[in-house]
Amino acid sequence: MDVVLKRGNGRFNFRVCAIITNSGKLLAMRDENAPYYYLPGGRVHLHETAEAAVLRELNEELGISVEIVRLLWINQAFFVEEVSNDRFHEICFYYLIDASNTDLINRGDNFSRTEGKHTLRFEWLSFEDLETKYIYPEFIKKEIFNLPERIVVNVEDRLK
Repeated sequence: MDVVLKRGNGRFNFRVCAIITNSGKLLAMRDENAPYYYLPGGRVHLHETAEAAVLRELNEELGISVEIVRLLWINQAFFVEEVSNDRFHEICFYYLIDASNTDLINRGDNFSRTEGKHTLRFEWLSFEDLETKYIYPEFIKKEIFNLPERIVVNVEDRLK
């Protein structure tokens, strides 16, 4: 049901991600397969809106119901995923999320959740520390300090 197209070692993904911040920190995650941090979210299902997808993913991954503030970025990324070694063309919508009516802050600076067979590890990363963290997307390291008022379209090409 995910909007994914696979051809050989190439893959197209349509994803959504959540930008959840609190007191100068960004909520990021890792799993047992990834050596890097990434943002909560996931793939959009066929015939599902991006907005519905980000709300669904946050419910699945974090067990929370939140509100979307606004769409911040549409990022078109070209990269080789280091775990699978697949060449990706990915379009991702990044939404600013209001999670103030949840218990996320009370869970601590680090916490884990299980989704299916995977253990998801979440961590609140300070904006200032992002520059030294192994996190994707890379543009978040600088852009988190100045969230856009209008939608910004980015292109990240790490295949060049």
